[in-house]
Amino acid sequence: MPVVIHGFKGFDKDMKCRGFQFKEGETYEHDGKAVACSSGFHFCENPLDVFEYYEPGQSIFHAVEGLGQTDKHDDDSKVACTEIKIGLSVKLHDFIGAAINFMFNRRTYKEKGSNHSEGHSSASSATGYRSASSATGDRSASSATGYRSASSATGDRSASSATGYSSASSATGDSSASSATGDSSASSATGDSSASSATGDRSASSATGDRSASSATGHSSASSATGDSSAAICTGLYSKTMAGKYSCIALAWWNERKSRVEMRCAETGCGDGSDGKLKADAWYQLDDAGEFKEML
Repeated sequence: MPVVIHGFKGFDKDMKCRGFQFKEGETYEHDGKAVACSSGFHFCENPLDVFEYYEPGQSIFHAVEGLGQTDKHDDDSKVACTEIKIGLSVKLHDFIGAAINFMFNRRTYKEKGSNHSEGHSSASSATGYRSASSATGDRSASSATGYRSASSATGDRSASSATGYSSASSATGDSSASSATGDSSASSATGDSSASSATGDRSASSATGDRSASSATGHSSASSATGDSSAAICTGLYSKTMAGKYSCIALAWWNERKSRVEMRCAETGCGDGSDGKLKADAWYQLDDAGEFKEML
């Protein structure tokens, strides 16, 4: 049986990578040898590593399968392959969830710290490089401060924080809070009345519960709050936001000298924009004039 490596690939808004046009559902073959960073089709097994090559605010992402002859990069999870199959597009929340799963499944490093606490009012902390931390009880807290860390707290009113570079943080309980402050970080809070914050450049933040809040302050970041009556904000350059129905989005307006002029806010309406307000569950950026422009 041929070996299949599952991973994720970034593209520009036209679904091109280095000028090569890709299409969802198609399989492509490379005529030659696969050499990481040199030859073949490339993707990453760890979703967070994709952010190093494709910025959340300017890119789209798809699940992929690598086949044929492969070659892996020494510094991260990048893979070169001679055959690649392009799968479905991945929503920001699912992308972050995949990063969490990857980090916990690969937590077998000598230099890492792995910590798990289960039960009500739990606490978990892992401070080593490539660390993983999980607290699953109600009113839990989880923290992973090492580089390429992962932190997850799934109980109600939980809190999760991962401060290392290429970190991932997820809090899935109601009234949860999630924060990832390292560059190329990801943060997700899926409970109602949740809050999610990612402050590093090329970071991504997603909050999916109603009345949630999502904030990403780094350049080329993405912030998504898909619940109704939610709020999504991005203060960095080249960033994008999305929000659910009857919500608020805010983006920083930058001038041609790359200086921030002001914040621009707008409301989403009933959904399709027919009420004169912005569409719900659609990505927006600001144009040069500071007006909201849907990313098609």
